[in-house]
Amino acid sequence: MSALARPTHGRVLGGVCAALARRFGTSATTMRVIFLLSCLLPGPQFVLYIALWVLLPSEDRANAAW
Repeated sequence: MSALARPTHGRVLGGVCAALARRFGTSATTMRVIFLLSCLLPGPQFVLYIALWVLLPSEDRANAAW
């Protein structure tokens, strides 16, 4: 598993789904479909997405820190 950081390439909105897909070894499209399907269920999906967008470092910043 790779480090959890938002990629600079291949992201659509904030890069959260692409980062999670890279972390768990699946495609970004699959992760986006899972997220969209989860939005049909009640819960704080959008709040969680925004929180991850803010909290996850961007890939270029994560590499600079190490």
